[in-house]
Amino acid sequence: MPSSAAAALLAAALSAAGPPASEWRPVDPGHRWSFPRDHFSHPGYRTEWWYFTGHLEAAGPPAKELGFQFTLFRVGLLPERPAIDSAWAAANLVMGHAAVTDPAEGRHRFSEVLWRETPLLGAFAPFPGRPLAWSLAPAGSDGRWTLDWTGREFEVAMEDREQGIAYRISLRPEKPLAFHGPDGISRKSDQPGYASLYYSFTRLAVEGTAAVGGRTFAVRGRAWMDHEVASTQLAPDQVGWDWFALQLSDGRDLMVYQLRRADGSVSHQSATVVGADGSARWLDAGAVTVRVTRRWRSPASGASYPAGWEIEAPSEGLRLVVEPSLADQENRARRPSGLAYWEGSVRVRDARGGDAGRGYVELTGYAPGSRLPL
Repeated sequence: MPSSAAAALLAAALSAAGPPASEWRPVDPGHRWSFPRDHFSHPGYRTEWWYFTGHLEAAGPPAKELGFQFTLFRVGLLPERPAIDSAWAAANLVMGHAAVTDPAEGRHRFSEVLWRETPLLGAFAPFPGRPLAWSLAPAGSDGRWTLDWTGREFEVAMEDREQGIAYRISLRPEKPLAFHGPDGISRKSDQPGYASLYYSFTRLAVEGTAAVGGRTFAVRGRAWMDHEVASTQLAPDQVGWDWFALQLSDGRDLMVYQLRRADGSVSHQSATVVGADGSARWLDAGAVTVRVTRRWRSPASGASYPAGWEIEAPSEGLRLVVEPSLADQENRARRPSGLAYWEGSVRVRDARGGDAGRGYVELTGYAPGSRLPL
C-alpha cells in the first residue's frame, strides 16, 4: 500500500491527456506469480512501486540510529511505448523518493527525482536484466539511483548532494516473501475493481554505508520491502490512507492499512500478520482497531496528521502503542507541485510501556490538494 501517494497524484494529473482507464491492464484475480520474474516491472499497469523503509545503526563515534526510505515508481503515461522513431518516446515516467531521518539531530531530509523513461534518464529492465530499475540522480549529483536484484538480495544506491544524504546498501531477506490478501490480490474497497498485486519482504538484513550531513557511516540494520502493482486503487469515496509496517520484538511483523473517507471514517481495512517463522495470516476486516492518541500540524503544509496511535489485534494478543521517532517526517515534493505526505520512523511499545519493536508509517491525503483519485 505505501508510497503510491506521489505516483497516484501524478497519474491523476496526467489522466486528462492520457488514455482512458479501460485501456490500462486490470488486476487479474488469477495472476500466476513467478519469482524472481515478479520482482521486475509489469508494463501495462498504470502504477507500480518498489518501496524500502528501515532502521540503520550507524557506527560511531558517536553511534546513532537512522531511519531511511527509498522508493522507485513506474508511473504509466501510455500502456505501450509509442511507435515513433524517437529516443524521447516513452510509456512511463521514473520517479524516486528517498529520505533519511536522524532523530538525534532532529532532522528529516527528503529527496526526489522525476524523469522520462529514456535511455539517458531512467529505465525499468525487462526480466532478467540488471539493474532492475534506475534513474538519473537529482541535478547537482553525479551518477544514478539504482535498484537491483542479485538473485539473493536487493541492492539500493542513491545520492543527493544538495540534501546531504546518500546510501549504498544491500538488503537480504530474512523471511520468505508474504502476500497481502488471497493469492496476493489486495482489495482496496468493497466495490469491485479496486485492488492491487501486493507482496512484501517484511524483514531484510541491511548492510552498507550511509552519508548524512557530510559524514559517512558504516551501517547495519533491518528493513521492510513492498512491491505493489495496480491500475485502479482508491474508490470514489476514499481520500487517502494510514499504513503501518511494524517489526515486533517477538519476531512477528504486522501490516495494517486503513483507507479513509473525507470525514475521517474508515472505508476499508486490511491487515496481515507475518509470524516469526515467515507464515502469513490475513486478518478479517475489523480484527484490528487503530485509535489516534495525538496529532501534529505541519508548519509547512498546514496538514494535521495523526502523531500517536494505540493498535489492538485481540486475536493476535497485541496491544501496541506507536509513536513517531521525530514529529516532522513530512515529505514535501516539488514534482508534482504541492504534494505532501507523512512517511516516518516509529517506535513501538507494549501496553506496559516496554520496547516492542520499530516500524514505519505512511499517512496520505491529509495535506490540502493531496487527494489521490487513482
